[in-house]
Amino acid sequence: MSNRPIIALDFSSKEEVTDFLTKFPATEALYVKVGMELFYQEGPEIVKSLKAAGHSVFLDLKLHDIPNTVEHAMKGLAKLGVDMTNVHAAGGIQMMAAAKRGLEAGKPTGNPTPVLIAVTQLTSTSEAEMQQEQLIKVSLEESVQHYAKCAETAGLDGVVCSALEVEAIKKKTSADFVCLTPGIRPAGSAVGDQKRVMTPAQAAAIGSTYIVVGRPITQAEDPYQAYSAIKKEWNGEK
Repeated sequence: MSNRPIIALDFSSKEEVTDFLTKFPATEALYVKVGMELFYQEGPEIVKSLKAAGHSVFLDLKLHDIPNTVEHAMKGLAKLGVDMTNVHAAGGIQMMAAAKRGLEAGKPTGNPTPVLIAVTQLTSTSEAEMQQEQLIKVSLEESVQHYAKCAETAGLDGVVCSALEVEAIKKKTSADFVCLTPGIRPAGSAVGDQKRVMTPAQAAAIGSTYIVVGRPITQAEDPYQAYSAIKKEWNGEK
């Protein structure tokens, strides 16, 4: 199977998701991202229905709390059969390690442990904002690399990062360290509120493991056509 771009289901109801998915062939197994907007409206049932339909699910809730709370929350999320989920690296190494334990303890028997990644700096955050508002005085690149190394130390599979940071992160960690990159935009499309963006082809060339694409697919006149074009570009197909 060729690599699938992850589609960000940035909708607020199951009805909107169902309507969106009708625009794809019933046999097309997608990789989709369920974030806070959708999960907080529809709860675990939206994940269960997507899994039942044959789709892979990245549950993007960015957990960030004390280690014990995160461990028990992850144990519950793992029971949903999610394929990937995440935490904020700013929660620290102990919290990230606890999240991993929770996923391993909660996953259904026979299932692989979900891929666990950490958010370094949000792709909507500029270096100036990070330095002024978070009082992190190093460069954005150095902050991201440091968080990635902490995630690796905690036993996580990888990080969420800008495609602009993939190469440096892999040098600091390992070649198989997962780098999931949001903020992917086909050439010529609107950037929106993302400040650090790349095209699918650029992300592939620089070594991104997964890409997440939202509005260029979800708001396209023909979502399946847009998805297929991005998928081809991501896989280097003409």
